Amino acid sequence: MATEKIDLTAPVEPVGNVAEDTQTNAAVAAAEVETTESLACDEQPVAPSHNADFADEEAALAADEAGLEIGEETAEERAAEMESADAAAGDELIGKSKSELVELFSSKIENEPVQTLRRTVEAIKIAFYKRHRSEVEAARREFIEAGGKEEEFAPAPDRAEARFKELFAIYREHRDKYMAQIEADKEKNLATKLQIIEELKELVNSDETMNTTFARFRELQQRWKDTGLVPQQSVKDLWETYNLHVENFYNFIKINKELRDLDLKKNYEAKLSLCEQAEALIMEPSIVEAFRKLQKLHDEWRETGPVANEYKETLWERFKEASSRINKQHQEYFEGLKNEQTKNLELKTGLCEKTEALLTAPCTTRKDWNKASEQLLEIQKVWKTIGFAPKKENNRIYERFRSACDKFFELKRDFYAGVKSEMEHNLALKQEICAQAEALSTSEDWKHATDELIALQAKWKGIGAVSRRYSDQVWKRFRAACDAFFERKAKHFSAVDDEHEQNLVRKQALLAEMREADIKAGGFEMIKDFQRRWSEIGFVPIKQKDAVQKQYKAVVDEMFSTLRSSERDRSMNRFKDKVSGMKGDRRLRSERERLYNKVRQMEQDIALLENNIGFFAKSKNADAMIADVREKIERAKREMADTIEKVRMIDRQEAESSKQE
Repeated sequence: MATEKIDLTAPVEPVGNVAEDTQTNAAVAAAEVETTESLACDEQPVAPSHNADFADEEAALAADEAGLEIGEETAEERAAEMESADAAAGDELIGKSKSELVELFSSKIENEPVQTLRRTVEAIKIAFYKRHRSEVEAARREFIEAGGKEEEFAPAPDRAEARFKELFAIYREHRDKYMAQIEADKEKNLATKLQIIEELKELVNSDETMNTTFARFRELQQRWKDTGLVPQQSVKDLWETYNLHVENFYNFIKINKELRDLDLKKNYEAKLSLCEQAEALIMEPSIVEAFRKLQKLHDEWRETGPVANEYKETLWERFKEASSRINKQHQEYFEGLKNEQTKNLELKTGLCEKTEALLTAPCTTRKDWNKASEQLLEIQKVWKTIGFAPKKENNRIYERFRSACDKFFELKRDFYAGVKSEMEHNLALKQEICAQAEALSTSEDWKHATDELIALQAKWKGIGAVSRRYSDQVWKRFRAACDAFFERKAKHFSAVDDEHEQNLVRKQALLAEMREADIKAGGFEMIKDFQRRWSEIGFVPIKQKDAVQKQYKAVVDEMFSTLRSSERDRSMNRFKDKVSGMKGDRRLRSERERLYNKVRQMEQDIALLENNIGFFAKSKNADAMIADVREKIERAKREMADTIEKVRMIDRQEAESSKQE
C-alpha cells in the first residue's frame, strides 16, 4: 500500500556553533560464507563435505587474534591520507601472493610517511591473512584425508607470517614515535603561543613609535599563524586569551584612526570572503569534504583580526548560518550511517539466533540434516546482503555467526560418523521403553501410570532414529502399549465430559457479558478481570475448544482495539490543546520541524523493512520472521499517519493565526 505523502517544507532554523568532527570507521567487509553439502541417499551414512570461503571478516579476525591490531585512526592520519595520492587501493593487492604482499609492506614502510599508511596497512593485513588462512585450511584437510585426527593437526611454521609480524612491529614502532612526536610538537607550539601572548601584553606598554609597534604586532600575528597545532584541551582557553589581548591592542592604537580603519577594512574583506567560501560549501557534493574544509575556514576566521563593530555581528551571523547548515548535513549523514549500522546489527543478531536455534533442533535423520543445511545456506545468503554493523560490534557479531556455523557442521560430521552405531544403540533403548510401557498398560494407578508414560514418551522423543528396518515395528509396539492404557483411562474418566459441557456454558455466558461491557469506562483493568475469569473456568469439550477460543480471542482483540482508538483520540485532543497554546509562538515551528523529521525517518524505516522482506521471503520457514517485520511496518505506518495528522493540525493553527492577524 502506498504511503501517504504531504508537503512538509517548513524552513529550518540555523544551528549555533559548528559541531565537533564526527569519526566513523568503516566496518570490516561482510562475510561470504558458502557451504556445499553432498549427502548420500543409500542405507549407509556418508559424511558430508563442508567448504567455506575465507572472506575479509574472517581474515580480520585472524589478524586480530595474531596480535596485529592498529588502534583507532587519528585526525593527523585522516588528514594525511586525504592529501596523499598513494593511498593503497584494493586493486593494488589483487592477485598478489603472500611473499609479494610482504615485499609491498616493506616497501611502503621504507618509502612512505608513516602517517599516510594506516588504511594501506589494514588492506595489506587482510589480504595477507586471507591467503594464510586458506593455506592452513588446505593443509588441515590434507592432514585429515591422510588419516590424521583433526584435533592433532598443527600448522607448520610460516616464514612469511613471521616476516609480516616483524614488519608490522616496525610499522607500529614508527607510528608510535610519530604520534609521540606530534604530541611533543603540540606542547612546544603551546609554549610558543603562550610566549606570543606575553609579547602582545607588552605591546600596549611600549615606548616605541606607533608604526614600529604596529609592525611588531603584525609580526606577532604572523608568528601565531605559522605556529602549528596545540593540545586539544588547551585550544579554547588559548584562543580566548589571544583574542582578548588582540582586542586590547586595537583599543590601545585607536588614537591612530587611519591605521586602525585600514586594518579593520582588511579584516572585513577577509571575513567576507570566508562567508562566501562557507556558503559555497553548501553545494559541495561530498558532505565529509565540505565539513573538513569548513574546519579550515573556522581556523582562518579565528586567525583573522576584528572588524568594525557595525559589521561584527552581521558577518558572524552570516558565517554561523552557513556553518550550521553544513554541520547539520554532516551530522545527519553520520547519524544515518550509525542508524543503518545499528539496524544491520539487529538483523545479523536475528540471523545468529536462527543459526543457533538450528544447533538445538532435533536432527535425527539424514532428511533432518538436509533440511537444516538448506535453512542455514539460506541464512548465509541473507547475511551477505546485509551491510556493516557498528565497528565495535562487527567482528563480535561475525565471530558469533561463524562459531554457530562451524558448530552446526561439526555436529553434522559427528552425526554421519557415528550414525550407524547410534541407531543400534537407539533401537536397544526404544525396546527397553516398549517393555516398560507394556508393564504400565495394565496399571490402574492412573496418575502414576500417566506420568510415567508421558515421561517415557518424552524420553522416546529424545532418542535418535533407528534403522528403517526396525523403525515402524518398534514404534507400533510402543504405541500399542500407550493406546491400551489411555483407552482404559478414557472409559474410566468418561464422566468428566459432563463437567466440560458445563464449562462450555459458563464460557459462552462470559463471552456474552464481555460483548455487552462498557470497555471504555472499565479500561485495561476490566480486560484483565475478564481474562482472569476466563482462565479460571476449566476445560471444554475438545470439539468446541478451538471455536470457543477463537470467539474469545476476537472479543478481546475488539476490546483492545476500542481502547487503542479511544487512547488515540485522547492523544490527538491533548496535542490539539498543546498547539492551541502556542499561537504565534516560535515553538510551533520547532514542533512542526521535529514532526516533519520524524515522518521522513519513519518513511525510511518502512522502506528498509519492506526491502528486508524481499530477502527473507526467499528463505524457507521464514513466515514468523516476515510476520514480525510486517507487524512492525503496520505499526510504523499507524504512527506515521498520526504524526502527519499532527503536522496538519499545526498548519491549520498557523493558517487561523494568519487570518486573525
